[in-house]
Amino acid sequence: MKALTSLSLTVILLLTALLPANAQVNVTQKNNNLSRDGHYIDAALTPSNAANLVRDTNFDGTISGNVHAQPLYIEGGPDGPMVIVVTASNNVYALHADTGTVIWSRTDIGPAATSGFLCGNENPVGIIGTPVVDLASRSLFFDALIQGAPLRHFIYSLNVDTGATHAGWPVDVNASVPQFESRVQEDRGALAVVNGIVYVPYSGYFGDCGSYRGTVVGVHIDNPSMVASWATAATGGGIWGHSGVASDGTNMFVITGNTFTNQGDPWSGGEAVVRLQAGPVFSGNSTDFWAPTNWQGLDNSDTDLGGCSAILVDVPGATPSQLVLALGKNGNAYLVNRNNLGGVAAPVAELDNVTV
Repeated sequence: MKALTSLSLTVILLLTALLPANAQVNVTQKNNNLSRDGHYIDAALTPSNAANLVRDTNFDGTISGNVHAQPLYIEGGPDGPMVIVVTASNNVYALHADTGTVIWSRTDIGPAATSGFLCGNENPVGIIGTPVVDLASRSLFFDALIQGAPLRHFIYSLNVDTGATHAGWPVDVNASVPQFESRVQEDRGALAVVNGIVYVPYSGYFGDCGSYRGTVVGVHIDNPSMVASWATAATGGGIWGHSGVASDGTNMFVITGNTFTNQGDPWSGGEAVVRLQAGPVFSGNSTDFWAPTNWQGLDNSDTDLGGCSAILVDVPGATPSQLVLALGKNGNAYLVNRNNLGGVAAPVAELDNVTV
């Protein structure tokens, strides 16, 4: 059993302690916003209030399993504000945000995978990517890898207030997506809900084993039998970044890693910022992807562009003003025009040797 001590959760709890009772501070997804910018605006968090923040030692959120995903915070639960936590052991908890008391839990999702994958640096592998809550339908969505022969990824939808599984769920990704093989695909990135579709990104496992592909699966939240997907044309190209799928509210943006190509091969999905339309659907046009001109060199050196997720930023008065920030394992930061990504080309701006 593990006491929940995540920095993300600590910050959420400290902020809520400062807020008036009627404040709405829901954190329904990774980094708070679809843009994945991590921009939290809270009128109660003033410099003077921040100086007085202390840890609430009366909070006891004891759970089972390792936490890789960001905890989420939901106002207006059945017994007050809730913190939603998922674990690599395929356990899901709704904890009372004031005390840590379990409001509801699900420990029956299925056994997390401990064998059957070809490589990796995590064990067990259950729920790794950050879930997303759709407040309009009071639904919690997440991906769970479940032990079996074969291993299977399942996309779940639970009632966020009770933990009950919604009718028609979960979605068996192996059965719903052609050529998808769970033993070589992992969900490290966060899910997103955009205009009634939940999007789930997939990479491979640590070690780049097997014929995985960077993949995004879309499931209609009102009709889970409607499933679509996009994958890189070449093997590899995993969507490794922890923030997963970003969106401007219409289109989805992901960043892919190294593909397995030979010298002279055409670009085939890797080392790129990719813009997807609803579905997900990729047009293949140069307006809908950007890759650096040395993408194949990055492939050959396993220097993924996709080590971090896309961050959408707006710079009023600039030309262009609507941008995507990408951070590569080569230490470079790239800004590209998200309305015309430009294909294989130079970025709008580049900063080398970025240190964090």
